[in-house]
Amino acid sequence: MASATAFGSSISSYSIVSRESSVGSVKRQDASVVAAAAAVRPRGRLMLARPCRALEPTKRADSAVRAAAAVEASGAAVGEENTVDYEKLGKELEIASPLEIIDRALEMFGNEIAIAFSGAEDVALIEYAKLTGRPFRVFSLDTGRLNPETYRFFDSVEKHYGINIEYMFPDAGEVHALVRSKGLFSFYEDGHQECCRVRKVRPLRRMLKGLRAWITGQRKDQSPGTRANIPVVQVDPVFEGVGGLGSLIKWNPVANVDGKDMWNFLRTMNVPVNTLHSQGYVSIGCEPCTRPVLPGQHEREGRWWWEDAKAKECGLHKGNLKEEGGMSASNGNGVVTSNGVGGIPDIFETNTIYNLSRPGIENLLKLEKREEPWLVVLYAPWCPFCQAMEASYVELAEKLSGSGIKVGKFQADGDQKPFAKEELQLKSFPTILFFPKTMSKPIKYPSEKRDVESLLAFVNALR
Repeated sequence: MASATAFGSSISSYSIVSRESSVGSVKRQDASVVAAAAAVRPRGRLMLARPCRALEPTKRADSAVRAAAAVEASGAAVGEENTVDYEKLGKELEIASPLEIIDRALEMFGNEIAIAFSGAEDVALIEYAKLTGRPFRVFSLDTGRLNPETYRFFDSVEKHYGINIEYMFPDAGEVHALVRSKGLFSFYEDGHQECCRVRKVRPLRRMLKGLRAWITGQRKDQSPGTRANIPVVQVDPVFEGVGGLGSLIKWNPVANVDGKDMWNFLRTMNVPVNTLHSQGYVSIGCEPCTRPVLPGQHEREGRWWWEDAKAKECGLHKGNLKEEGGMSASNGNGVVTSNGVGGIPDIFETNTIYNLSRPGIENLLKLEKREEPWLVVLYAPWCPFCQAMEASYVELAEKLSGSGIKVGKFQADGDQKPFAKEELQLKSFPTILFFPKTMSKPIKYPSEKRDVESLLAFVNALR
């Protein structure tokens, strides 16, 4: 039950009861619960979660209780957000557990921070917030195009935690204008950005203007091309809060958590999950723009699959996208700079895969008869989908070693991209081509299944 990027506007129904008057509602955390929460931590580092209060969840009675909760949650931390060095704080929390990070965020901002819930595995954020014992708000974006499973998931989450998710909706007039002028599925033809801007980005902007901070479920391993460097906490580079641009604080408490650890946590805590996950969906968005991923594919490849891999952001986390000025056309091994994101090592590095230069691939194209057939992948080192298929392609090359078929790679981004699109049928990364012995024109691999067996079947059918 997860989908579209969700955000909304309603205080979750976990109210804070005055510490002096609610001793009877304080509960001790079971040791297994604390252990499970502490277990989801940054990769390769031992981290113990500090004890957090757990208060009995109760429905908010009225706005007075809500206001009292906000005052108590903020406490001595009122105004603290104005004096904090967030870059320094991010470094201090880099090895902290998600439980500790969320506890710190809620402690600092009280009722002026909210969890952005998309209807996917980021339900873990709500579970962590519950474990802190502090009041918290949850919001979600209802784009009007979510899967039915996602709407049912929202309902089950509200009932499980006893909360009211704050739903944000797109402006009806803007949606009407978009659909009347371009139809219901224009994003398949001219990209998803316009639709996402109307249905997701602008509603999110309205929500965030009423907050001082927000909590997201971004992880570094979700999209190596755009999210590899996200910090645990930062000043939001794109959206503005109640104090204007530069005043909004963005918390990413699970930035350093592996996807498999997230799921171990959800199973251990018996947290409700979107039933779409059991159907092969990993990253879940709007129904027309989300599909299950196949073996060998990266989780984000199930989103906007018809577009270039480097732009797999809808605009909610636009600050992750870098300018293209740093794109390198380097075609050799070693380190390249791609999409402005530091040094990215080359991939498919093995002595069973030939690294083709521009003259090399051109010569291969010109030959009408070749001594051996070739299998060549057109790739970009920064592309998460190329990275996801690296292991299967390397294994395939090893299986084909000595078979009379040569396996190669050609880095087709940067300055080489126009040539690859014109001459090599490149539409998106990765593209796989088979060069037969007796035909000059290469044959493009038509499937998105990139496991060894599927690729081998393609080769065997043409060899």
